[in-house]
Amino acid sequence: MERSQNIKSIWNKDFLIALLGYFFLFMSITLFFIFPLFFKQFNAPKSRIGLIMGVHSLLSIFVRPIIGRLVDIKGRRKISLAGIAFLILVLPAYHLINDAGFLPILLRALTGIGWGVSMTATITICSDLAPVERLAHSMGIIGVAGLLSGALGPALAEELVNIFGFGALFNTSFVFLILAFVCIFLTKEVIRINNSPRLAKPKSLINVSIMAVLAISFLPVIHGAVRGAVVYFIALFAKSIPLERVGPFFIAFSGAAILTRLWMGDLSDRYGRKRVIFPSVCIIVFNIFLISQVRHFWMLVLTGFIGGFGQGLIFPALSTYMIDIFGKDNKGLAISLYLTLFDVGMGFGSYFFGWISDFCGYRKMYLLAGAIFLLVSLIFTWKAPSPHPEKQ
Repeated sequence: MERSQNIKSIWNKDFLIALLGYFFLFMSITLFFIFPLFFKQFNAPKSRIGLIMGVHSLLSIFVRPIIGRLVDIKGRRKISLAGIAFLILVLPAYHLINDAGFLPILLRALTGIGWGVSMTATITICSDLAPVERLAHSMGIIGVAGLLSGALGPALAEELVNIFGFGALFNTSFVFLILAFVCIFLTKEVIRINNSPRLAKPKSLINVSIMAVLAISFLPVIHGAVRGAVVYFIALFAKSIPLERVGPFFIAFSGAAILTRLWMGDLSDRYGRKRVIFPSVCIIVFNIFLISQVRHFWMLVLTGFIGGFGQGLIFPALSTYMIDIFGKDNKGLAISLYLTLFDVGMGFGSYFFGWISDFCGYRKMYLLAGAIFLLVSLIFTWKAPSPHPEKQ
């Protein structure tokens, strides 16, 4: 009882302003989820559209580990503002696109760099401004901002394009970037004890086996791969059953993930990271096995809710585990590394599990995905160290 009374509220003014800045930043990017429609007027081949959209993610993944370290050395706020300012300079050039040639590829590449820089720094700012004993809870709430923008951005973009055209989409994205810049400018820089450019050694990795390091690295990758198997193929799987509507699955998934992060995102703060990670994996694995047995609409919606519940638990616990492993002085590096591993898994999983589904079908593909995730989680639970955040 005494411990709960001493825990500070996560909802302080600085955290909320930074979180709002992250939301606006994310909104500016999610508006472009419907950008492929822009190239229909040019009869661009799908491979070209895929290249235009994919180069954004590729450059974002590439710069994150580099920027993560700079964030720890140079300061979060300065790097975040620089990344957002870079995006503000790039956005107006989208009005100059008149084909599916080199210019959109270049602009998407530059946007990917700006996004990788600003996202990494802004997430770190938000986590800095939350009470240290509520770190996992804050990471969960930061994820909620991403989930909301991921749902609202494409819907807003669709309305803007239908009514005003793509020029309005570019202008609205520009406005969101300005709002994000203002919010981050108004936040305070948290003073850190160690500003040395030398990388502090991850304390929890000292004197541990190679197997432990691999276990720590593989779990975010496999988590991303399994998430990709669900997100990228659930619509195709539903059509094959056949089920006509898949939208409610994503609504149930996002709703459950948001509610879980808001109300239960601090579980690993209270009980330990690994004590939450493994049960979260078990929930996700159970849900994937359940997806493989879906035969009617309401069962599909149920799997969306269960999957969102598991995702809402594992993201704050696993991302904060990485911070505990690398230490608070290397928080930017830890966050960027976690996001990079997860995104690599998403990309790898979409290809690998797509290849598996070609041979075995969607149901067996999901069974295999669940089995792999469970196996890697067992190795993680057995071999990965259990850090103590208060000692970092």
